Amino acid sequence: MNEAKPRSATLDFWCDLQCPDCRTAWQQDLRELRDQYGDRLEIQLRHFPLEKHKYAFAAAQAAEEAFVQGSGWEYVEAVLDRIEELERQGEPLLVRIAEELGLDDEEMDTALVDGRHILTVDADHAEGKAIGVTGTPTYVIAGVRLDGGKSQAGLRERIRQLADEALASPSA
Repeated sequence: MNEAKPRSATLDFWCDLQCPDCRTAWQQDLRELRDQYGDRLEIQLRHFPLEKHKYAFAAAQAAEEAFVQGSGWEYVEAVLDRIEELERQGEPLLVRIAEELGLDDEEMDTALVDGRHILTVDADHAEGKAIGVTGTPTYVIAGVRLDGGKSQAGLRERIRQLADEALASPSA
C-alpha cells in the first residue's frame, strides 16, 4: 500500500532585503503563514532588489551565500531586522551578521567580493520583471501575483485562501 504524499503549495516571496515593507511582511505575515502551514507551504525567497536601496543587491547575494551555508532564513530575518543599520554600515554589516549567526564570515566576505551569487540574483530580478513584479513585497501563489508594494492590507488572507485552494486541489 502506497502512502499518499502530503500536498504542498509554494509561495514565492519577491523581496528587497533593505525594504521596510518586506520586513513588515516577514514579521507579520510570513512568520504566521509558516507557523500555520508548516511544511505544507514552501516559502521561496525571490530577489527583487530595488535601485533606491543601495545595499539591497549585496544583501541578496549575501542571503544566497547564507542559504549555501545552511542558515538562509535566519540570515534573511536578521538582515530585515537591521535594515536601518544596513543603510548606514553597508556590506560590513552583512559580514558581521554572518559571523553573529555562526556562519563562515570570511566565506561571506569572499562571496560578496567574487560575485558568485550575482547570476542567481540577476535571474530572479529578470524573472520578476517578466511576470510583472514592480515593487516589494510581491507574492506569487497558485499562479496568482499579489502586489504588496502599495498596500499589504488583506494579503495574508488572500494568500491563505489561495494556499487552501492549492492544498485541496488534486494536482497540488
